[in-house]
Amino acid sequence: MTNKIYALVGPHASGKTVLLGKLMQLGIHYIPLYTTRTPGKIDSDAKFYRFVSKAEFFKQDFVVHVTYKGDYYGILKKDILSALQEHKISLVMLEANGVKQLARLLKENFEMIFLMVDYVTLVERMIRLGHKNNEIKYHLEYAENNSEFDNWKDAAHVVKLKSAADPGTAFDQILAIMGLMQLLPPEKLKECVQ
Repeated sequence: MTNKIYALVGPHASGKTVLLGKLMQLGIHYIPLYTTRTPGKIDSDAKFYRFVSKAEFFKQDFVVHVTYKGDYYGILKKDILSALQEHKISLVMLEANGVKQLARLLKENFEMIFLMVDYVTLVERMIRLGHKNNEIKYHLEYAENNSEFDNWKDAAHVVKLKSAADPGTAFDQILAIMGLMQLLPPEKLKECVQ
């Protein structure tokens, strides 16, 4: 099995950080994302991002760097190389343009998982995150105007999140995509269903 990097992609509030956090708790390696944006209200931000100034950002050796909502985001070349050498499975969180750059570079070592979420679930999640109406409107318009809802067309896998509160099924599907779930042998399956 070749070592793989999986990118979780989806619009704002689609559940990327919740799912990444759960996968990281299992010990799955995460490649941090460097950004010039200011830390948000969410305490877990430091788990996923390395916050740097613009001057510091442009001194780094990034294999991928993109702008998103006016801020810069990037993944260090050394982090990608280390992930491929030391980990069978790694995760990354990027927007679609960054994913396209990684896909061209990594080819068979890379797959994109798109998190498909309907508008109602997105709005519910943003309300739970404490967003005000104007922020919700901004995020939905941004996703629509930048075709974020169409990124599933470029994904190797699409996972639908049905609930704002419970990512359980999506989590199980992602584990299966990564080859981390197995079917029971026939004799064990018989025991379970009888």
